[in-house]
Amino acid sequence: MNKKILANITTLVILGAASSAYAALTPDSYNMLNGNTGSYNYWDETYSGAGCVTCDNAALSGGRGDLTDGIIATDNWFVTEAPAGNGPYVGWTLDPTITFHWNAPVNVSSVTFHFDDSNGSGGVSAPASVDVNGINFLISDPAGSAPFAFVANGLSFTGNDLAVTIHRSNAWVFLSEVEFNVTPVPEPETYAMLLAGLGLVGFAIRRRKATAI
Repeated sequence: MNKKILANITTLVILGAASSAYAALTPDSYNMLNGNTGSYNYWDETYSGAGCVTCDNAALSGGRGDLTDGIIATDNWFVTEAPAGNGPYVGWTLDPTITFHWNAPVNVSSVTFHFDDSNGSGGVSAPASVDVNGINFLISDPAGSAPFAFVANGLSFTGNDLAVTIHRSNAWVFLSEVEFNVTPVPEPETYAMLLAGLGLVGFAIRRRKATAI
């Protein structure tokens, strides 16, 4: 087998492995209680699933909205939420539990939360901790009063539904986006294809060596 064909086979195997290693990071849906009303409305008004998006603490299910729309707030709540209408944050006066769902099983190694921290202004502070798949991660109050990202590292979650609970340190917690480091769980057929491809590469190499002797 010539080098060009061997290279093509190797490329196909690598591409097959890559397609299994990388996938869209966004969950297919998430379920939670809607946000609350304070000086403004801190609801998930873009939520696409079932539930009242303009009602405090309404049960939302089967859709997606502000928390996975790719918009990360770069200013405090009193700047971005001040105009009437939907802002980038969802804000709660309770400790929210959010369950993220993927239609096919995934491996999750880390989760990044984008919180507001206005140093207590309006009762909004960095949360005390977050539970991810039953593991509690303490959150240190960062210096300054800017929004910040907190990464829950070292996860080894595999499945379809990942639950997180945010524990407040003040009256309010504000969250604008949640991001995931995710790889899909390959189907058995995918493993078979990769093994077959690797077998072809090995056969081609052995044949090439035998021909060269």
